[in-house]
Amino acid sequence: MAQTKKTKSAKTKSAKKAPAKTANKAKDIKYVYDFGKKTDGDAKLRELLGGKGANLAEMARIGLPVPPGFTISTEVCTHYYANKRTYPKVLDSQIRKSVELMEKQLGKKLGDLKTPLLLSVRSGARDSMPGMMDTILNLGLNDETVEALATSSGNARFAWDCYRRFIQMYGDVVMGVQKLPSEDHDPFEEIIEKFKAEIFPKQKGEVDDSKISVTQMKELVNRFKILVKKRTGKDFPTCPWEQLEGSVGAVFGSWMNDRAIVYRRKYGIPAAWGTAVNVQAMVFGNTGKKSGSGVAFTRDPASGEKVLYGEFLTDAQGEDVVAGVRTPRPVAQLKKVLPNPFKELVAVQKTLEKHFKDMQDFEFTIEEEKLYMLQTRNGKRTGLAAVRIAVEMVKERLIDWKTAINRVPADQLDQVLAPVFDAAAQKAADTLCKGLPAGPGAASGRVCLNAERAVEAAKSGKVLLVRQETSPEDLRGMIAAEGILTARGGVSSHAALVARQMGKVCVCGAAALEIDYKARTVKVGKKTFKEGDFMSINGTNGEVFGGELKTAPSEIIQVLVDKKLSPKKSRAYQNFSKLMKWCEQATKMDVRTNADSPTQVANAVAFGASGIGLCRTEHMFFEGNRIDAMRQMILADDEKNRRTALKKLLPFQRKDFTGIFKALEGRPATIRLLDPPLHEFLPHDQNSQRDLAKKLGVSLASVKRRVEDLHEFNPMLGHRGCRLGISYSEITEMQTQAIIEAALAVQESGIEVKPEIMVPLVGFAKELELQVEVIHATAKKVFAAKGKKVKYLVGTMIEIPRAALVADEIAKTAQFFSFGTNDLTQTTLGMSRDDSGSFLPNYTEMDVVSANPFASVDQTGVGQLMEIAVKKGKSSRRGIKLGICGEHGGDPSSVVFCHNIGLNYVSCSPFRVPTARLAAAQAAVS
Repeated sequence: MAQTKKTKSAKTKSAKKAPAKTANKAKDIKYVYDFGKKTDGDAKLRELLGGKGANLAEMARIGLPVPPGFTISTEVCTHYYANKRTYPKVLDSQIRKSVELMEKQLGKKLGDLKTPLLLSVRSGARDSMPGMMDTILNLGLNDETVEALATSSGNARFAWDCYRRFIQMYGDVVMGVQKLPSEDHDPFEEIIEKFKAEIFPKQKGEVDDSKISVTQMKELVNRFKILVKKRTGKDFPTCPWEQLEGSVGAVFGSWMNDRAIVYRRKYGIPAAWGTAVNVQAMVFGNTGKKSGSGVAFTRDPASGEKVLYGEFLTDAQGEDVVAGVRTPRPVAQLKKVLPNPFKELVAVQKTLEKHFKDMQDFEFTIEEEKLYMLQTRNGKRTGLAAVRIAVEMVKERLIDWKTAINRVPADQLDQVLAPVFDAAAQKAADTLCKGLPAGPGAASGRVCLNAERAVEAAKSGKVLLVRQETSPEDLRGMIAAEGILTARGGVSSHAALVARQMGKVCVCGAAALEIDYKARTVKVGKKTFKEGDFMSINGTNGEVFGGELKTAPSEIIQVLVDKKLSPKKSRAYQNFSKLMKWCEQATKMDVRTNADSPTQVANAVAFGASGIGLCRTEHMFFEGNRIDAMRQMILADDEKNRRTALKKLLPFQRKDFTGIFKALEGRPATIRLLDPPLHEFLPHDQNSQRDLAKKLGVSLASVKRRVEDLHEFNPMLGHRGCRLGISYSEITEMQTQAIIEAALAVQESGIEVKPEIMVPLVGFAKELELQVEVIHATAKKVFAAKGKKVKYLVGTMIEIPRAALVADEIAKTAQFFSFGTNDLTQTTLGMSRDDSGSFLPNYTEMDVVSANPFASVDQTGVGQLMEIAVKKGKSSRRGIKLGICGEHGGDPSSVVFCHNIGLNYVSCSPFRVPTARLAAAQAAVS
C-alpha cells in the first residue's frame, strides 16, 4: 500500500517502545485470506470475508473454476474508518504475499513486461448490496504492460480495449472524474460518443464498440488520459502497486457513499459491519467471439421456476452486461453460441444449488471457451418466487420445512396477495409522482375528491378516492373505492390503517399532488386531472400514474376470497397453502385480525386468522343512515335525549355484532368501545351543517354551537376513549347491551361465542373500574331479561405510557391487555403519526431513528414500556391474556419482538394476516 515507507519507519519505532509480545501479537493478526489452489476461508466466515469473499472461497473449495485471488477482511474496513482512513501496519506485507501466491499459481506477474498479471478489485459486504459500491477491472495496465498483453494474447485490440476500460473505471471511481452538475452525460461516455461520430460520420444509430480499431482505441486511451489530467491535475498512475492501493481505498471508501448508505438504511444493514475487498486475477470475456460474460440465476427470480435464467454477451466484460451498454441475450441462447461452456454452466447450476441449498445469483466469464466463476450469492427474488422456491426445495429434499419458513421474507407476502398492473401497460404509463406505499397492490379508477361522490360513482365504475387526507367521515367512500390516494399522511395515517384493514390499495403522502376541492381538480406538475378522469396507483412501490392501467387480482385472492379460481388450478395457491400449513405447525403465537364487518372477518379467517384482535365500533356508526342517529345523540342536550338516540343505534350495533360472531364461528372477538372524540362524527362545513339541522329539525345555530363546544386543540389527547364512557355512561351501556344480546342470539343458534369487551385509553386503574362496573351491570340486566348467560372478558388497551407503568394496578381489574401501539408510539415519542412525515425521513437519514416508529415498533423506547406492562400485568394476574392490535401487528420485525416478550397474539388487518403468521412462525423456529 502507499503507506509502505511510513509504515516501515513507524513499525521500527513502535517496536522499540512496545514489548516484543505485543508486537508479535499484532503481526499474527490475519487480515488477508487467499482463495484458489490454496484457500484459507469458507462460507462460514461470512462476517469476516463478506458474502462474496466467503462464497468465492467456498466455490474454490468445492472445485469450481474460480480465478485465484484474496479477500481483505471486513476488520480492515472497521480499522480504516476508526483510524482516519488508514490501514493496519501489517496489511501491506500480507497483500504482497498474497499477490506473490497468485503470481506463482498463474505464471504471471503484476507489472511484468512479458506476461502481466491483471487484477479486479471488488467490494463484498456481509449482505449483498448489488451496485451500491465500487469496482475496478483490468488493474495493472499502463503504456508498457498493455503492449505486453497485446503480444502475449495475440490480440492488440483486446489489450487496448482493456486499457481504455481501466482508465475509465479508475478515473471515475478512484480519481473522481465524474459527471458535473452542468453535464448531461458521463464525461468518458461523452468522449466515446463524440469519437464515434468522428470516425463513423455516416453511421446511423448506435455504433458497436467492437467496430473501433486498434489505432482508434489507442487514440481513445489518449483522450481519456487528457480528461483525467484536465479534471484532476494529475497524470494517470502507471505503477500497478499504486493502482492497487488506490483501488482498495476506493472500495473501502465506497462503503460510505450516498447510495450505499441509503441502501443500508432501507434494508437494515448496520454500518458497523463494513465491507471486505476482493482482489482477483482477471479473466477476459472480451477476447473475441469465443469469449463472453454473463449473469445468471439457478431459478427464475420472478416466478421461481427451476430453469437456468439470465443474460450474457459475447466479446464483453461483465460490466457491459449490467451497465446496459449493449443489449444482452438470454442465457439459454448460449447453448447455440458456445455449447461446451453452456454444458459446464448447467453442471455448475446443479452444483451450486446442491451445495448452497438456495437459489443462486452468479456471475461468470468465458475466456476462449473456458468457463470461470466470478461470484455467487443467494439470489434476490419476488415474493411469488420466494414461496415457490422454498416449497419446491423441500420437495427436492434440499432443505427441510423449517428452513423453508425462514426462506421467505415475511414482508414479501404482501406482493403475493396484491393485485398487479399488466407489465406492458405499466411500462407505457406516464409516471406522475411517488408517495409512500401504504397498501400494496395496483388500482385504477376515476378520480373522486369526496366520499359521497365516490359512493355514487362506484355504482357505475371503478373509483380512486383522492384526498388531502382521510378521516372516519370518508369511510363509505374508502369502501367504495378501488384505491386511496392522499397528499398528506404517513404509513400509519388514517388512510393507510383503514386501507390495509380492508385490503385496499393505498398511496399516502404524495406531496406533489395539488388538490383543489372547489375546482374539483388534482394538479401534478404541469398536468391537471379533473374529477372523473382516470388515475392509477401502485401501493407496492408508491408510484402514481396518469390514465387507466389494466389490473388483475392475485391467484391467491381469486381462490380464497373471490372463489373464482379452483385451488387445483393455481400453483401459486398450492405453494402458499403449503407454506401456511408449515407456519401453523411452527407458531407459538396466534394471529388475529383487525376487522369491523363480517366480510372482513371472512377474508381474515380465509387467510388463517384465529379471531378478532380489534373491532373498531366507531366505523359502524357511518354505515347507512345510522350516522344521523349518532349525530342526534351528540347534539342532545341531556341524558334523556341521548338515550332516545342511542335506542335507534342499538339494533344496528346488535346486528353488526351478530354478523361478526357468526362469521367468526367460535373464534374470539375483542370489541373496542367507542374511542374517537365526538366532533369527528359531526359535519364541519356550513352546507352539511345546514342539511343536518334540517334533517333533525333543529336550528343551524344549535348545530354550530355544538360543533364549537366539542372543538379540541389536541383531539388525540382530549375527550375520547374511556373518558367518553365515563362522561356518558349510557354510550357504554348501549354498546355492552348490543354485544351481549348479539352473543346470546348467536350462542342460541349453536355457534360458540367468545366476546372480549375492551375499554380504550385507560391510564388510571379507577377509569377501568368505573367502566367495568357499567359493563357488568348492563350484562347482568341482559342476562336477567333473557334468562341466559354467555361468558365474556373485559380488558383494556395499553396505549398511553402511564398505563404501562401502572399495569399491575390495572391488571387487578383487566382480564386482558391489548397494546394499542399506534397511540402508544405517539404518546411516548411525542410525535403525531400524520404530521411526522415532514421530518421522519431526515431522522432516518441522520440515524436518529433506524426505522419509521409508526411502521415498526420502537423496541428500545416503546418496546420497554410494553415489556414493563407485560411483567407488571403478569405479577397481578398470572394468566392475563396479552396481545397487540396496533398496526405494528402486521410488521414482521414487530411480530418477532412481540413473540420474544411473550404476547399470546398479534392482530393486524385481514390482508396482512399471512405476513404476520409467517413472521410468528419464523420467530418460533429461529
